[in-house]
Amino acid sequence: MLAAAPPYTPRMPRTGKPFSVRMSNAGPLGWVSDAAGYRYQPDHPETGAPWPPLPPTVRRAWAELAAYVHPPEACLINLYAPGTRMGLHQDRDETDLAAPVLSLSLGAPALFRYGGLKRGDPTRSVRLEPGDALVIGGPSRLIFHGVDRILPAGDLLGTGEPALPRIGPGWRCNLTVRRVSAPAATVPA
Repeated sequence: MLAAAPPYTPRMPRTGKPFSVRMSNAGPLGWVSDAAGYRYQPDHPETGAPWPPLPPTVRRAWAELAAYVHPPEACLINLYAPGTRMGLHQDRDETDLAAPVLSLSLGAPALFRYGGLKRGDPTRSVRLEPGDALVIGGPSRLIFHGVDRILPAGDLLGTGEPALPRIGPGWRCNLTVRRVSAPAATVPA
């Protein structure tokens, strides 16, 4: 996927400050951030090429874990180098907020922080290991959440090799799978 859609550095709206994580996407739509704002678009912001298709394993994880009737449209790929983080935020750029958000963890473990529906609500942290899946949905769909830090990886695959050798030792990859568009309303006959 990353060969077809190379990682890029998104920027904060208004300030243009770069994110600490690098990103890419797969699926018909990809989430991007730049001076124009947050949005979903069908093509890579640097190459202009369409995003690669969703891998079968991602579609299967959505069907088995998200338990949502409509298929996913976007898989945001966040790449965390050692020392990077992501501040508390809500996933609210989708039209279909009834659809859950599915998060799949690969590579190094991370300390994941989550809170309530308001930024100032109390938060808790949980360690996410490679292979962990997290579903944020229902009344908790709009909770604030983020990644406090990437933890030392160790031998994640039992092979003596780093889990993400093509990216780098100690890196974390998170796949965030989402339904973006509200399903079309059906008109009774």
